[in-house]
Amino acid sequence: MREFMNLTRALADATRVRVLLVLRGRELCACQLTELFGLAQSTMSKHFYLLRQAGLVVGRKEGRWIYYSLPGKGASPAVRGALKWVEGALADEPRILEDARNLECVLKCDPADLCRKQCGK
Repeated sequence: MREFMNLTRALADATRVRVLLVLRGRELCACQLTELFGLAQSTMSKHFYLLRQAGLVVGRKEGRWIYYSLPGKGASPAVRGALKWVEGALADEPRILEDARNLECVLKCDPADLCRKQCGK
């Protein structure tokens, strides 16, 4: 029951669902995701926490950066099913397609520059 509740809580927010869809097939730095969605670092941190708690994303730290990706084959059947459902239901949504276009611009930026910009340094 706990896994189900964590999944539904994580999927109950449009930003978190959008994060899942931009992570399809790639790993992104937290600063890239923060830039893409235009939210405060603290807000994105809360989203990442709920997504990790539900098992919908995995994070790895490299230096001062944290990289997020979708879980691999080790994910639970419930998580794999939820990710498949989200992708199938929303892949062609205009907002998701716009995120994909905007991500291309973000990917052209140096993550270190994004981090400095977001930290105000």
